[in-house]
Amino acid sequence: MALPQLLAAGNIDYFVFDYLAEVTMSIMARARAADPAQGFATDFVSGVLKPNISQIAASGAKVISNAGGVNPEACGAAARAVIEAAGLSLRVAVVTGDNLMANLGDFADCKAMDTGASLPDVAKVVSANAYLGAYPIAEALDRGADIVITGRCVDSAVTLGACIHAFGWTRQDHDKLAGGSLAGHIIECGPQATGGNYTDWQTVAERIDEIGYPIAEIYPDGSFDLTKPENTGGTATVASVGEQMLYEIGDPQAYFLPDVVCDFSDVTLRQVGADRVNVAGARGRPATDTYKVSLTWNDGWRAGSLWFFVGEGASKKARAFGEGAVSRARRKLKAMGAPDFDEVLIETFGDESHYGDFARRSNAREVTLKIAAKHQDARAIGLLLKETNGIALASPPGLTLFAGARPKPSPVVRLFSFLADKTRVPISLEIDGEHFSLGHEQGRKFEGPGSDRPVPQSASGSDLVEVPLAQLANVRSGDKGNNANIGVLPRQAEYAPWIWQALTEKAVAERFSHFLKGKVERFYLPGTSAINFLLHDVLGGGGIASLRNDPQGKTYGQVLLQTPIAIPASLIKVR
Repeated sequence: MALPQLLAAGNIDYFVFDYLAEVTMSIMARARAADPAQGFATDFVSGVLKPNISQIAASGAKVISNAGGVNPEACGAAARAVIEAAGLSLRVAVVTGDNLMANLGDFADCKAMDTGASLPDVAKVVSANAYLGAYPIAEALDRGADIVITGRCVDSAVTLGACIHAFGWTRQDHDKLAGGSLAGHIIECGPQATGGNYTDWQTVAERIDEIGYPIAEIYPDGSFDLTKPENTGGTATVASVGEQMLYEIGDPQAYFLPDVVCDFSDVTLRQVGADRVNVAGARGRPATDTYKVSLTWNDGWRAGSLWFFVGEGASKKARAFGEGAVSRARRKLKAMGAPDFDEVLIETFGDESHYGDFARRSNAREVTLKIAAKHQDARAIGLLLKETNGIALASPPGLTLFAGARPKPSPVVRLFSFLADKTRVPISLEIDGEHFSLGHEQGRKFEGPGSDRPVPQSASGSDLVEVPLAQLANVRSGDKGNNANIGVLPRQAEYAPWIWQALTEKAVAERFSHFLKGKVERFYLPGTSAINFLLHDVLGGGGIASLRNDPQGKTYGQVLLQTPIAIPASLIKVR
């Protein structure tokens, strides 16, 4: 939907597309292993370029995308074929160097960023890609490229690269680089900045089918306005933009990117017009001397099946059925002398089990049951699926399912992130058959944001009442590997001290104690009065390594919204 809508809006200088998640890289790597011509986002070519290439050319706008995945050369070739078939002469640039699979042994000394663990068995590695930055993209634009295709780069680099080219920003323009990166961070998830995944979803629900995609109007100083095309659904407000700013970040004073270390703590958001928000105040520090590398590796097999129970005691029925199916499969594994499952998860949805000790009820009469497991042998997973179907006739009453093909075992793909010295990652650029070596990027050790952490002023007042957090704040949550973040944006700055007082690290840890294995960190952003929580080791492995119904923390903000907050009655404004 995005490109036709934005083409119709007009006056767009750069169309940017972000296609890559950690899991996506492993899927693309498997596709390339099966077919050397694959391994990129084919829908970028078939769904974006092919139907719109003439309009793109007529608009004069540039296109920048990391759709190259693990095979940017093939993506570039496919793009050139579309251009040639249309009788056009657009120039296509391809950035390479991020793929480290060919020389993975050179990084055997690297350790996991979070745990310090050693590199997985190279034979099990599916993909290994460094997160490149924006300067290779800017170089391609400087050399006259109309379409720039990269492999793995940071999501915001497709936007920052355009800014560097347009404004001539240098590597020393740290605050400007941080501002351009923030613009990229805000728009990288499309309409999540304009009403998607929005706490106040009911205000945009009627036109969700025609939601407007975000437009960042960026100024030479790095500040920008976030807006959307006229006469589209959705919204661009301080709340919608603020939620997206907090999405999937850790320490807001140390948001690491290849080109700059960003500090978003003093960013301000101002509503300057209908569906127009001004974003300013990002600060930057020099880039570090390392790239983050995302490595994915195979760790056995997994599968799960969904069932539905209806009637009194639905949760108990579901769990009894699930435990019976697993027990039966385990008995057969033991009889065959096979190892037990690596992990089993019996999970229900509909009985508030995701709220842990803070569930309001547990007597739901309708629940969804998921039975899932991991094993190093796909046959063991197939056995569980078979036995689950087999025992269905012996289940408690009220069991049903949506008929369809039986699930199949799929690989467990784990994420392993480490830091690689930039001098060990050479970057290359190819523009329509002409090759350029961009060498190695530099950087320096990060000295840290310092110990002077901002906190809200102390909460003081009387006549306290308890209200749910939802009445006081917007919330957005997401994942970073096996960690999750929850950003809390107060509806009024005056609420921040009271939210801070109630939502301590301990209080948040208690809310998620049924999931949490690590610690909770808390950060304050005085520019927006926002609070960000980082929950470590909370997603059961994260991504498709997790058996959870929510392996990416997307629901965690909704769980937190029910937390009662004590606040003076005089402060609560009628909404």
